[in-house]
Amino acid sequence: MPTSKKINRREFLGSAAAASLAMTIVPRQVLGGPGYVAPSDKLTLGYIGCGTQGIREMAEIITNPFLQIVAVCDPNKYSENYVDWSQNDVRNTMRKATGEASWGESIKGIPGGRDIGLELVTKYYGKSKDSGTFKGCNSYEDFRELLEKEKDLNAIKIMTPDHLHGTVAILSMRKGKQVVTHKPIANRMYEAKLAIETAKKTGLQTNLLAWSDKPDNLKIKKWINDGAIGTLKEIHNWSNRPMWPQWQSNPTDTPPVPKDLNWNLWLGPVPDRPYHPNYTNAVFRGWYDFGAGSIADMGHYSLFPLFLTLGINTPAITAESYATTTCALQGNVSVGVRNDVAFPLSCIIRFKFAAQTELPPFELFWYDGGMRPLIPELPTGPLTREGMMFVGDKGRIVAQFRGEKPVLIVDNKIVPETSASVLPNELNRDEAWINAFKNKTESPGSFVYAGPVTETILLGAVALRAGKKVEYDSANMKITNIPDANKYLTREYRQGWEL
Repeated sequence: MPTSKKINRREFLGSAAAASLAMTIVPRQVLGGPGYVAPSDKLTLGYIGCGTQGIREMAEIITNPFLQIVAVCDPNKYSENYVDWSQNDVRNTMRKATGEASWGESIKGIPGGRDIGLELVTKYYGKSKDSGTFKGCNSYEDFRELLEKEKDLNAIKIMTPDHLHGTVAILSMRKGKQVVTHKPIANRMYEAKLAIETAKKTGLQTNLLAWSDKPDNLKIKKWINDGAIGTLKEIHNWSNRPMWPQWQSNPTDTPPVPKDLNWNLWLGPVPDRPYHPNYTNAVFRGWYDFGAGSIADMGHYSLFPLFLTLGINTPAITAESYATTTCALQGNVSVGVRNDVAFPLSCIIRFKFAAQTELPPFELFWYDGGMRPLIPELPTGPLTREGMMFVGDKGRIVAQFRGEKPVLIVDNKIVPETSASVLPNELNRDEAWINAFKNKTESPGSFVYAGPVTETILLGAVALRAGKKVEYDSANMKITNIPDANKYLTREYRQGWEL
């Protein structure tokens, strides 16, 4: 047996002091403590799309302790030619996230790309490391390579232009990844329905980020169900979008592709065409090939929560549109031009719905580009530039764009509330999906719930392109009255990108 060694009092106190000191300098992430989340309890996330909106939202969710961004992806490595709503918003976002007050001082334009995303991740996580550095995030040009190599990844967040949403979502779920995406789920009906079906088939958790918890919708629902406006006839929703240049014809010049941009990967499923900056960054939204228009950009925010609250469980059965026209000069003669490449500068779309469980048949009107409902003068004053209205045969409800602050009007007089409504607190949209993904439960914004609003919005684009009223059979994904309009439900796929 080994012999015991006696330790005198001085040696004992020295050893105890050393042990105590060691305990004080071990990082909290090793010992645990208040607010500590073990790595095994974190949701690992691949972040696809590092443009201006992608960087903003990355800076928001990276602070959630239950989430770890382990990979970023964008076909653009780095450039300073991005389009945004503010010249300095990306700089300010990066300064706050990294703690560097002078970040981006030498940058002349608006920066973006996967290098910016990687820098945000490494510097933010590095702040909590004793070394001040973090090397646990990989960078990819091609999202398909990310899906192949990041075997232990839990989820994907999609912040790409609209034309890639469906492709990335479907391929990610086929690889067993949970998916959260910016709106829309896809910009073609075929891809959207396939993404929703893939979510159901795989049982994976999904979330459409346009979901939000709007307690005021409960008040609107109660007024409608109680007959306060009589029988519901119409819902009106209007937006001041587009807030981007909305060109009405394809560009004819062919500037060079920026050196750090993989144009083929940016195009993804869309057939080859020459690069042009008018297609990219924040201005992609206006093109039929790359975007989904103002109704998808903003209508998801207002209509998705409303559909869920009112129980609108089937998409529109018809859609017809009224849109601005396009003209051009041929020589010195002004002629009308059929615009089949971009959404109009402004439009009104009229949708008809069949009866729902708690609603009679009704119509939904969408307006954008400054258009608003033409109605009698209201006691609430002129309609604001964005808003929502519910019209019954005995009265109406006027609210803000997402249904906030609704006002009941009967006989053209405001009906005061007899008692203050007690509404539940609004849920945080990111916490809601992160918790659902971790617990493997349906998120409130699940693709499974988003079918009716998604199909309705995409049907609006079909009506705009068809130029006529379209009748829609959702079960068979078919335009029944204009066979030629069915081509707008899908796209021509570039070779190798078929789904």
